[in-house]
Amino acid sequence: MPDSNEQNFVGSIPENYDRHLGPVIFVDYALEMARRVAALRPDSVLETAAGTGIVSRALRDQLPAATALTVTDLNPPMLEVARAKCRADENVTFAPANALELPFPDGAFDVVVSQFGVMFYPDKRQAFREAYRVLRPGGWYLFSIWDSHALNPTGRLAYEAVTDLFPDDPPQFLRIPFSYTFEEAKAPLIAAGFDDLSADVVRLEKTGVDLASFARGYVLGNPVADQIRARGGEEAANRIMKAIETAFRRAFGEPARVPLQTTFVAARRRAA
Repeated sequence: MPDSNEQNFVGSIPENYDRHLGPVIFVDYALEMARRVAALRPDSVLETAAGTGIVSRALRDQLPAATALTVTDLNPPMLEVARAKCRADENVTFAPANALELPFPDGAFDVVVSQFGVMFYPDKRQAFREAYRVLRPGGWYLFSIWDSHALNPTGRLAYEAVTDLFPDDPPQFLRIPFSYTFEEAKAPLIAAGFDDLSADVVRLEKTGVDLASFARGYVLGNPVADQIRARGGEEAANRIMKAIETAFRRAFGEPARVPLQTTFVAARRRAA
């Protein structure tokens, strides 16, 4: 059965994503992304594909209180988790939004930022055009993308586990986050009008990881959970969680040392 092109983060997925994946693979990179955005000294920032607000919280902590932060995501359930991380008196606006059709006027923001969202956009060229449109002249588009399975063994091992159980029709979601490169992004970014493109590889090793929790997140913290259940029910989901945990323990040891690698991309809208 082919998987839907629409990747829905609904039900218990947002909570599992935030609780089991966030502390391992998202938090450290969120802090780095927020540091890079804050260094640009923007007055207004738009975050797309914000998920459960891990970057949003880091941005709000590092940006001046006067800097307006607008947080968007295609999935309202994810955005509700993000909203709960911010106080009502903080300068943050939350809005469901599709990164391919942003509901904002031209030139509304100094910075557009997205952590690990670009890989999922069905039309990346259109997303880049929209980011360019809502930026002020001289504004910056910052986003991060995972490097390949070869450089992120957690993703490879998780994908292999689901493929082993469903060799004839493996769920594909766990392949998508590791399947887009800076080389692929360069031409559409330039075509959208951006210049001053740069890419920084940031590698880190995460220690003290609860591998059982991490494996749970890889299955229940994203839409692969529904893809697995559609093929084999709850039993299949539990089997894959156990298989991923076993593979993680074999690969990363006890105490676990988990290698991660991502690419931070920056592109500037041409000045007027």
